[in-house]
Amino acid sequence: MTGLPRTLVVRLDSAGDVLLAGPAIRAVAAGSSHTAVLCGPSGEPAARLLPGVDELLVHDAPWVGLRPPPVSRARTDALIDTLAAGRFDRALVLVSYHQSPLPAALLLKLAGVVWTAADSEDYPGALLDLRHHRAPHRHEVEAALDLARDAGFPLPPGDDGALRVCAPPDTDHLTGPGPYVVLHPGAAVPARAWSAHRAVRAAAALSAAGHRVVVTGGPAEKELTAAVAGDHALDLGGRTDMRQLAGVLARARAAVVGNTGPAHLAAAVGTPVVSLFAPVVPAERWAPYRVPHVLLGDQGAACAGSRARDCPVPGHPCLDAVPDSEVLAALAGLVDAATGRRRDPTPVVPDRSRDTERGASV
Repeated sequence: MTGLPRTLVVRLDSAGDVLLAGPAIRAVAAGSSHTAVLCGPSGEPAARLLPGVDELLVHDAPWVGLRPPPVSRARTDALIDTLAAGRFDRALVLVSYHQSPLPAALLLKLAGVVWTAADSEDYPGALLDLRHHRAPHRHEVEAALDLARDAGFPLPPGDDGALRVCAPPDTDHLTGPGPYVVLHPGAAVPARAWSAHRAVRAAAALSAAGHRVVVTGGPAEKELTAAVAGDHALDLGGRTDMRQLAGVLARARAAVVGNTGPAHLAAAVGTPVVSLFAPVVPAERWAPYRVPHVLLGDQGAACAGSRARDCPVPGHPCLDAVPDSEVLAALAGLVDAATGRRRDPTPVVPDRSRDTERGASV
């Protein structure tokens, strides 16, 4: 191989995980002639916001996700053919500490990708050319950057490694003018968010404290956001795509949100986060990254480290027991500290999103 490689980065799970891969993708892009990302359907909207992505491939892999599809020989063959057509010289498979990169690595080898790197505690046989070991207690962002660096893709000079997205749109037509805070009550994993009745109470408390509250959520969460907003807040449930949500978050004074994709999107646009963090996964790995935040929730609760999708403890005490006074105090501290020093959300590498090839679903 002469010159810079054509490189594929694989991150097949959620939108939040794709956002956390953003700094590593920028590092790869700085050292590649062409950078493609292979993601899942839930990660696609986030991948479209990342600087440095030249090509986007989408595959609903049967070994990841909350509702994986059945294994299909035809779909697997189609993916292998698509990857082979990409003529990739190198590939990095990004996974969380509890996931295996080996199913993806096998398909990459079958597609003719010569050199593949990934974190793997499982014996990879001939599937990995760089079997990397994640350092203990590393945040997801830093673990991905470690792998990229050791694969020959350090961050370029001037890139601080923070989360970034391409410049979001103006969303004043959605929110109206004037300061506001965002309350995002939902999460794909219910254990990682307030229960609905607790979020309703929080919206009322925020409004009573003098905050203008904007409630956000996806199309499937419209019933939840309507109940939470009530008469106290503006309901944007189902009214924003990922790019518009980035715009809404970028102009917010702060966001109150669980451990879910919008928390990482807020970090990517420099918005402080009141993080309602259920300890089902460790905060050291998934807390809002490199942005002012306050972590709320009982990190020593009985569910700690369980990776539970639904709260296994009656009453969801780790989050629902957080009093309004703590939420308001955390919000006040973040807003006061942020005054006059908000980070410019402009990406640190050129915005090539308009040139990104249309994502192929395979």
